[in-house]
Amino acid sequence: MRKALRPLVAEFVGVFFLTFAGAGAIVANTYRDGSVGLLGIAAAHGLALAIAVSATMSISGGHINPAITLGLWSVGRIDAKNAGLYVVAQLLGAVAAAFAIRGLYPEMAGTVAALGTPRLASDISLVQGIVIEAILTFFLAFAVMGTAVDPAAPKIGGFAIGLTVMFGILAGGNMTGAAMNPARAFGPALASGSWIGHIAYWAGPILGAIAAMQVYERLLLKKDG
Repeated sequence: MRKALRPLVAEFVGVFFLTFAGAGAIVANTYRDGSVGLLGIAAAHGLALAIAVSATMSISGGHINPAITLGLWSVGRIDAKNAGLYVVAQLLGAVAAAFAIRGLYPEMAGTVAALGTPRLASDISLVQGIVIEAILTFFLAFAVMGTAVDPAAPKIGGFAIGLTVMFGILAGGNMTGAAMNPARAFGPALASGSWIGHIAYWAGPILGAIAAMQVYERLLLKKDG
């Protein structure tokens, strides 16, 4: 039982860490009149993810993202049962973090920021949002394959993965929120009741992750023999 629970607890804690740090930075930015800024929000997400992936990689593989889990399932690197359990643990971690922010941070700031729920900009359509999230998550999943999954990958832990999220937020944060992670979007959305354009944060990341991992696995990964 303990062996089966270890990776699920690791994924729960890792996503809690990412969501609490990232969404918390957004709420703090609202409370302090923009003092954190986009760079600070990007750094909070990127650094939190880098640490979470590094800390959980030897236990669960450091997925910390349902899109990454489903992408790895699409190339046969995790079975369907464990993939489903991972996704549940990830969603629960994000929900727990979002409700922790709701209970601990100033109520008005949390309400205005929708607890850090990603949102599409007013001039970005749902289709555009899905494509932007797909492209950004393609980069993220490609980094996962190239720095963590590939046996020839450099041993740099979650550093490159966190950096990818950081530049993704700098590139797309003002357009879609640059979630690149269905759990990161789901937890705050559930806690705040803000579901506008939510499908973009499932469809885009899952499509992007599957595409990147299929490309890397089928075309770039060196095969024995």
